[in-house]
Amino acid sequence: MSLFDDNVWIGWLLAAAVLGCLEMLTADFTLLMLAVGAAAGAAAAAVAPGMWVVQVVVAALVAGLLLALLRPTLLRRVRDSVGYRSSLDIVVGSTGYALGEVTDHSGTVRVNGDTWTARLVDAAGPVEDGDRVEVYAVEGTTLLVYPSDGQLDRARGR
Repeated sequence: MSLFDDNVWIGWLLAAAVLGCLEMLTADFTLLMLAVGAAAGAAAAAVAPGMWVVQVVVAALVAGLLLALLRPTLLRRVRDSVGYRSSLDIVVGSTGYALGEVTDHSGTVRVNGDTWTARLVDAAGPVEDGDRVEVYAVEGTTLLVYPSDGQLDRARGR
């Protein structure tokens, strides 16, 4: 047997480590479940070094079960936790710039480096190209914005 055949478990552990590190960038739990599956493949490789089919089946079975059973529970717990804000919720209150005229019905803005369709909040003043806007709310995939100079408060009589 070659050196590689005797140490296949190292390759599985390396795959698990890479997937685990990549999970830190996504925080979606998918790569974490795959990493645990790869670790299970490493355990299978340690027990049955020459049986690569068994290793792949064990890794796939463990990863699949975790994705189907554990991941939804973990995601629900995270999303139901106190203080959780989705990526859309984080946009509310952000400042951006109009990319052309924004009206009560349509427009485009750039917020946090992303381009969004937008429309003005009711009674907000006019917004021209380049004007600063603040995000009031998210409605589907459209941002409800108002001029960041406080015109929304004045338009509502506050």
